[in-house]
Amino acid sequence: MAQNIYDNAEFFAGYSRLPRSVQGLDGAPEWPVLRALLPDVRGANVLDLGCGFGWFCRWAKEAGAAQVTGMDVSENMLARARAEGGAPVITYFKADMEGLSLREAAFNLVYSSLALHYVEKLDALVREAHKALKGGGALVVSVEHPMMTAPAHAAWSSDPDGRKTWPVSCYLEEGPRKTDWLAKGVIKQHRTMATYLNMLVRRGFDITHVEEWGPTLEQVAERPDFAPERERPPFLLLAARKRA
Repeated sequence: MAQNIYDNAEFFAGYSRLPRSVQGLDGAPEWPVLRALLPDVRGANVLDLGCGFGWFCRWAKEAGAAQVTGMDVSENMLARARAEGGAPVITYFKADMEGLSLREAAFNLVYSSLALHYVEKLDALVREAHKALKGGGALVVSVEHPMMTAPAHAAWSSDPDGRKTWPVSCYLEEGPRKTDWLAKGVIKQHRTMATYLNMLVRRGFDITHVEEWGPTLEQVAERPDFAPERERPPFLLLAARKRA
């Protein structure tokens, strides 16, 4: 089972105070770019993997989706999402993305925002997403950029005498990373960009867009604290399509 850090009281309290938790999609600076990658959802069946508070589910409903399914492992997240309404168009259910089984050819769009970097068996989930999409269906996801996940588990280099000298990046060393973000012991899965892209191709997707997202100069002018994120992109945005 995936780590359910969002039902940790300390983590959930901190997460609930983030701008994207308070303001919704408008509080997510990458949302305008992510939205531009989405297909027309009017009349579509949409699946949101790791739906959180349900902000995207409600957006899809307002954009004309016929049916929206939000899935999350966190009871805290789902309780907040359900309290915001949206039935009968929106249905929420609890499920673990590790070992998830989805109905074949059930959706026109599979969407996920900043959730897949928690999934250890991501290749199996990508396979399920491909199976669950109708021909021509779209996959649009965002994850923490590999440049952000890699350094959290930095190794040490040594000189010829075996003495530790300096920390080095471990970008190519994939696997779990334990970080202290909002709470201690948060586990994220580090993968290289090549792994993400090749995984999609191997599972039968045609990649349509890759975006190493960073704030615009206008966003930095409004929020100077965003400036470091122009030096190393915080998010990787991917769009792909299942062949018709």
